Amino acid sequence: MNRLLVISFVSALILLVDWYVFQAVKTVTSDSSDGAKRTIFLLYWGFTGLILMTYLTLQFSPPDAFGRVTRNFLYSFIAIPYLCKILPVIILLIDDIGRLGRWLVSLVHRPELRAAVDDTTQRTIPAADVISRSDFLMKAALVAGAVPLVGFTYGIVSGAHDYRVRRIKLPLKNLPSGFTGLKIAQLSDIHSGSFFNKTAVKGGVEMLLNEKPDMVFFTGDLVNNTADEVREYIDIFGKVKAPLGVYSTLGNHDYGDYVAWSSAEAKRRNLQTLMAAHRHMGWNLMMDEHRIFDQNGDKLAVLGIQNWGGGRWPKYGNLAKAYKGVEDYPVKLLLSHDPSHWDAQVRREFPDIDLMFAGHTHGMQFGVEIGEFKWSPSQYAYKQWAGLYQQGEQFLYVNRGYGYLGYPGRVGILPEITIFELVKA
Repeated sequence: MNRLLVISFVSALILLVDWYVFQAVKTVTSDSSDGAKRTIFLLYWGFTGLILMTYLTLQFSPPDAFGRVTRNFLYSFIAIPYLCKILPVIILLIDDIGRLGRWLVSLVHRPELRAAVDDTTQRTIPAADVISRSDFLMKAALVAGAVPLVGFTYGIVSGAHDYRVRRIKLPLKNLPSGFTGLKIAQLSDIHSGSFFNKTAVKGGVEMLLNEKPDMVFFTGDLVNNTADEVREYIDIFGKVKAPLGVYSTLGNHDYGDYVAWSSAEAKRRNLQTLMAAHRHMGWNLMMDEHRIFDQNGDKLAVLGIQNWGGGRWPKYGNLAKAYKGVEDYPVKLLLSHDPSHWDAQVRREFPDIDLMFAGHTHGMQFGVEIGEFKWSPSQYAYKQWAGLYQQGEQFLYVNRGYGYLGYPGRVGILPEITIFELVKA
């Protein structure tokens, strides 16, 4: 019963929002011909009907009626237009509040506006209608909805797989000469269960390989929820190789925490299958451990831990365990999925970890980056959300992610392949 109430409420909300926005459409098209008005009416409400039908189909279909990618697209088809209508609705409300205020004032100061008479029909027109809607505000409302709708649509068509190679020089104070110029590639947040263009995904991997890195780091979230999502992409990501190896960690989505499993054993098997996928691709999955690299007697330590996040995020990792045995090495590089780990533990308890590689935020897949300026709603949730950060002699790099989650696209914050070069500070 509660589910039916929710479905009824959402359906009614869809109709109410579209009716309200349609008032702006009517105002802007008031001078159009009758035929044009009918066409606009049919297109507008036909689209509303299609969205409503899609929503009801999803709600009443069996869970396995659609594949995960199809279901994701269908929910995006419903959600994006109504997210884009939030601003138009606000503008319309402002206009209507203004009209109401002017009408109330007219009752006291301009009695002649209490009612008017239509000269053609001799029908009495209420004062609220005499005070007409603002044509400018109605146009502004429609533009305010159309611009993000076009942007989000373009973000799916183009932004989802518009991979960008970012090159970063990392100056490390204690870097041994044997590792000067070491080239490291980082991938993060693949989220293979969301992909809809396998050819484009393969193209991104080829971009990474063309950079010829010495080693590759993957900082978590290979899947959205279940290990089977990566099955058809093992052959693609298995091509990611480097002379010194590929090293990976787990992210919060890799543990299956967002699935209602039939048993704890089923969840455990899923994680084991995911870990096996890393092995099948030839990746070295680091579960609270470290690796030592030696170049002609110069040494460098790479640490990798399971997901560890500040606040409400899971704390599976054990950095103390990974750190044990590397205390005396001059340079320590850490792979940890969640950037909140840096402030919450790394900087406080392990001040000699030179550099932490993270992901997790995706830059919320939406924002603006122009030169040195960058903005995203992600920054209101994470102090460090994209790019390079430094405190004292410690660095954190937050990768913007290779894939996407939920919204199947990216606007402004594009998918990233990062190439680092280690240099002596």
